[in-house]
Amino acid sequence: MSTADALSAEITKQTALVNELRLQNSDPAELDAAKRELGKLKQKFGAIARASDLAANGALVSRDEGKKRERLLLKTAKGTRDYGPAEMYCREHIERIVKDVFTTYGGSCLDTPVFERKDILAGKYGEDQKLIFDLMDQGGEQLALRYDHTVPLARYIAMSGATVQGKIWQVGKVYRRDSPVMSKGRMREFMQADMDIVGVWDPMIPDAEIVSLLCTILSNLDVSEFTIKINHRKILDGVFEVCGVPADKIRSISSAVDKLDKLPWSDVKKEMTDEKGLSSDVADKIGEYVKHKGGPALLDQLKADETLMSNPSAKQGLQDMELLFTLLKAYNNVIDKISFDMSLARGLDYYTGIIYEAIVEASAPPGFNAANATAPPPATAGASSPAQPKKKSKKPKADTLEEEEEIDESQVGVGSIAAGGRYDNLVGLFTSAAAGEGKKGASLPCIGVSIGMDRIFSIIWPKWVEKGMRSKETMVYVMAAGDGLLEERIRLVQELREAGIKTDFLAKRKPKLPAQFAAAEKDEVPFDIILGADELKEGLVTVKEQKWEFVDGKKAKVQSADLGIKVRREELVAWLKNTPTYLSWSSGRLI
Repeated sequence: MSTADALSAEITKQTALVNELRLQNSDPAELDAAKRELGKLKQKFGAIARASDLAANGALVSRDEGKKRERLLLKTAKGTRDYGPAEMYCREHIERIVKDVFTTYGGSCLDTPVFERKDILAGKYGEDQKLIFDLMDQGGEQLALRYDHTVPLARYIAMSGATVQGKIWQVGKVYRRDSPVMSKGRMREFMQADMDIVGVWDPMIPDAEIVSLLCTILSNLDVSEFTIKINHRKILDGVFEVCGVPADKIRSISSAVDKLDKLPWSDVKKEMTDEKGLSSDVADKIGEYVKHKGGPALLDQLKADETLMSNPSAKQGLQDMELLFTLLKAYNNVIDKISFDMSLARGLDYYTGIIYEAIVEASAPPGFNAANATAPPPATAGASSPAQPKKKSKKPKADTLEEEEEIDESQVGVGSIAAGGRYDNLVGLFTSAAAGEGKKGASLPCIGVSIGMDRIFSIIWPKWVEKGMRSKETMVYVMAAGDGLLEERIRLVQELREAGIKTDFLAKRKPKLPAQFAAAEKDEVPFDIILGADELKEGLVTVKEQKWEFVDGKKAKVQSADLGIKVRREELVAWLKNTPTYLSWSSGRLI
């Protein structure tokens, strides 16, 4: 065995010891000693890895010497993008609304690392496992960028000994090596906002809270009409069982059913039979169930199905859904947003109870009618399936011989803008794995929702521009007429800032007045405050309020001969705070 292999084995053994001591609440001194020993082993392993990398890089350098240096390609990595100041102002507006609802519902904030040990993320995402971004070996640890906030949260809870209870929210970037559709907010690096309820509570109360929270957020955001599709993993598993799906195929068949929001039934059935080996008659039985969607009336219809009700899993799921609908009726404006959709499956392996996702009109691919997704294919000879996302011509990757298909973004929908569900066993997976083979660790039930901030931005941003919303927070621009009056400008700027009024000025000693007006107009500042030597002696300042309008579809400042009004210097803060502009500032509207 090589030195590196021996050290790796020692690290694994020492890691198990540290986990065991932590779970047993051992003496802190003993735990610290074990951690220090683990750190020393990792340092030794890292030194060996760095020496190996150095030797390999040295060979590459010598081979590349003498080559002509290529021009730098200035672009962001595939699936990522920059957001300019105006876009960020809109994104921050969205984020403020989401965080405000999180705290209104009693949530507490958590932040977890953007990368995790690879073994933490492995085996949690079903067929999407291949989308995880692996990192190079980092000093003895195999790492990967986080795929979502759910698994890091479960790891955090497990590290606490499964004692955390309450409502926890996180907002941050996650990473998936998927085929990006940038214009629809479907990227490789994207922002998610999560709220989870952790702990043992009475049945379906946390579930109803999360659904209500999601409805509140989407109602407060300008995403237009939305629907929250809901199903239950136990109902779906029961359907698969009574239809005759083998146990080892349930998860893969579930992933196929989950595509009914973007593919017709004929294509989904083909995947089940041709790719996943399911018999055609079993697939047809599934098709009879997954076509159903509705509300409480669908519950009565399913409860009348003796075959389905004979399955314990389906029966429990239907009882849960009945209680959920009862609770949701107590929340205002929630029940009319809900669709009990039997085709909703959610592909992630860790879900155990209710599952849900929020959709809008832009979610489905253009031309795709979800209502007809489960209909049989047309019998006419010339009929064809709805248009599918077209693939553009393949282009070779820059650093490999592989080819990558480009997606025609005009044929792709935004997809769901939020999704989640109940995952009661994920924390237990971590605590049991840390306890060692054959041992069972403490578990803790959880339910949560993830909100796709970039997908929501892709919907809201065009409306934001169309409505003429602001692109910056600056409310006041302080100017000087004649002599620069630099110190006087700085004093007034600071006074306004201390009063909570966002204020700026031109960083020039003696700027010309037109240049100051141009700077204020560029930042879309509504109040210009002009200082003059004579007015200052009288204790006055001139305030000119600027207005904007649409001209040929673009924002433009309204030209006015108004010279402004004189306001006493000591009354300026109160005067500004009583204006309609100040009082409606949080709306973000400029026009």
